[in-house]
Amino acid sequence: MNDTPGWASPGSAPSEGQGANVPRPSEPSDGSGQGGNWSSTQPPAGQWSPPSAPGAGPHTPPPVAGRGAGGPGPGPGPGPGGGPYGPGWGQPPAAAKPGVIPLRPLGVGEILDGAVSTMRAHWRTVLGITLTVSVIAQIAIILVQRFLLPDLVEIDPDATGSEALRQAADSAQSTLINSLPSVLIGMIATLITTSVLTVVISRSVLGRPVTLAEAWAEARPRLAQLLGLTLLLALISAAILTVGILPGLLIGSAAGAALALIGFLASSVVTIWLMVRFSLASPALMLERQSIAASMRRSAKLVGGAWWRTFGVLALTWLLTFIVSVVVAIPFGVIAMAVDGGGIDSVLTDGSTDFGWPFLIVSGIGEVVISTITYPLSAGVMALLYIDQRIRREALDLELGRAAGLPGYDTGN
Repeated sequence: MNDTPGWASPGSAPSEGQGANVPRPSEPSDGSGQGGNWSSTQPPAGQWSPPSAPGAGPHTPPPVAGRGAGGPGPGPGPGPGGGPYGPGWGQPPAAAKPGVIPLRPLGVGEILDGAVSTMRAHWRTVLGITLTVSVIAQIAIILVQRFLLPDLVEIDPDATGSEALRQAADSAQSTLINSLPSVLIGMIATLITTSVLTVVISRSVLGRPVTLAEAWAEARPRLAQLLGLTLLLALISAAILTVGILPGLLIGSAAGAALALIGFLASSVVTIWLMVRFSLASPALMLERQSIAASMRRSAKLVGGAWWRTFGVLALTWLLTFIVSVVVAIPFGVIAMAVDGGGIDSVLTDGSTDFGWPFLIVSGIGEVVISTITYPLSAGVMALLYIDQRIRREALDLELGRAAGLPGYDTGN
């Protein structure tokens, strides 16, 4: 039985208040004189056809808002929060959609479409936060690269033996040092945009507007914990990779190099598995007000049993953002090389990468464009993937329907 008003399961027990003294139809006559007044001639079997839609007969009460009636409310049947049958036989009803996604388990395309729809519906807020953060981050990266970082170590192509190995190690160390500030600045920028955009997406699911000031006010208290979560996950990944590579590096021979490669591959698999398992920790921390440890446990619980699906969605999102980045970066890179004549001449003559201000500025503009597009997409997919897993496991669609004020969702307990 379903507790939605107006519902009664076929073949169920009599309704409350219907006692044994209530008249019932008599049995059809079988020609023996027993039974009621039904005709002995009955329609042949298999001649009845179902109505085209429920409630088409006379004295049929109007349908209530509910999933079984084709509306958005909860109803009986399989699936989180209600049953799938609505108008017509075997036809799933259209789920309620107060915002950018329907309130039901989502497909991969619907998750991506929801992220893009959020960008369109709240473009002022999304553009405001991503553009502001991206511009500030790129200015900081350009200034650090120009004035604070040392020049990259160049490798002599004629070096051999131990000298070549030493130069390769020095070059790798120099590259790591030069890239570290950019990575840290980019991580902070991602943190800020992800926290604010998660709030925007949570409102867009309910179809509610949100301003940049409101989203920032709600996200700001969680930034410290979100930073701690991000650093913890980064340290876990670095520790696993170090454990995998270090034994081979300590050996230092050809066998050690092979061992380091094997260790790197094995540790990479473990790292990917853990990062997917904890991928929903950020939205859990933001939307559930969880602690760092509790949000990691929540992510592991939600991803459990759906690791491959989660990995597939995240991999597809990464591929899309990579394609967007390449498509945008190529023309800006060509323009930057063209306007920086000295930089391109040095690349062609001696392989130097000492570019001037024109190259840094144009390439920085390209990075701002890339970030403005990819930040909302990544944050949107992560938040909607979290919401989708909660709908599948915890019937969050009912809570979202009640929060959105949809009719029919305030009757279930």
